[in-house]
Amino acid sequence: MKTKGALIWGRSEPWSVEEIEIGAPRRGEVMVRMETAGLCHVDHHLVTGDIPVTDFPILGGHEGAGVITEVGPEVDDLAVGDHVVLSFIPSCGRCPACQAGMSNLCELRPNLLAGASVSDGTFRVQARGRNAYPMSLVGAFAPYAVVHRSSVVKIDPAIRFDVACLVGCAVTTGYGSAVHSARIRPGEDVAIVGVGGVGTAALRGAVISGAGRIFAVDPSRWKRTQAEKFGAPQAFPNSDAAFAGIAEATDGRMCTKVIVTVGLCDGRDLEGWTRLTAKAGTCVLTSIGSSDATTTVLDLSALTLSQKTLRGSLFGGGNPRLDIPEVLALYKLGELPLDDLVTREYRLEEIDEGYRDMLEGRNIRGVIRFTEADR
Repeated sequence: MKTKGALIWGRSEPWSVEEIEIGAPRRGEVMVRMETAGLCHVDHHLVTGDIPVTDFPILGGHEGAGVITEVGPEVDDLAVGDHVVLSFIPSCGRCPACQAGMSNLCELRPNLLAGASVSDGTFRVQARGRNAYPMSLVGAFAPYAVVHRSSVVKIDPAIRFDVACLVGCAVTTGYGSAVHSARIRPGEDVAIVGVGGVGTAALRGAVISGAGRIFAVDPSRWKRTQAEKFGAPQAFPNSDAAFAGIAEATDGRMCTKVIVTVGLCDGRDLEGWTRLTAKAGTCVLTSIGSSDATTTVLDLSALTLSQKTLRGSLFGGGNPRLDIPEVLALYKLGELPLDDLVTREYRLEEIDEGYRDMLEGRNIRGVIRFTEADR
């Protein structure tokens, strides 16, 4: 099948929307007619080189939702016409990590940037006569995607696609960071550092968990205003201002849980985030750092003497096959106002504009809406 997609041909290059060719689904795979794709910061890390890649070109996009149009051999749990979300981390259900309840660490995960399919090790996408590497073996920045069943989660067809695509990464990651990784308990004071798509979902996860006072930290005035609407009545522009404000509000006890969801984690900021963390509290790092960065500033004495915990979190520490339906159920109940996360929709050709808006703090989450002209 010939269609088009948004590709990166080299580090620091703009997105190129051009013709691609996608092969038919093989064993264990399905073809999905994509309706929407989320503009997640993680794809921008491919442009900057903060996430190392095997080779170029890369077909971007790892948050997507659509309808199955074709089913390959040995797929008995999905059917043509099913509405689905593409999970940016597959879940095989059989490896030791999955069996131990850590599906977000599934052993298929190391293959996500290798480009070759899970089923037979070959490539499904070509561009300019070369193999293209679909981001997270999803490649959602195209009107069609061929993906392995381990990356596909069936959803209620009543869910709108612009909302559905967000739970393939950002919303489930943020919500899980609060509920699973931080394990927020009723009454605990919480700080959310970075309130974009992931941070706003973490904020709502804190509200649902019964957190006491919730504080937001973000340099964008507009995002701080939005954070108040989502449940954080006090918001600060940086860690220093947050430290002073939270210390005053908590009589110096600080926050039992701190969740960091900034676009790019800088180790030199780590000390500021742990200062916001109370004695015996937990600081959760959901943000990803550059693979080239090796400098971290941290008061190890304070970490030990105050018995603080520093914890990493991938995909919210959850199970995509359980958490994606749970998050969408909370949306239907009105507990997760996902409609308000979608600030603007873009055409595929507007992808660079969408990422500029994200980097300049003009949206919480942008979404690409595919049209017949794209196909």
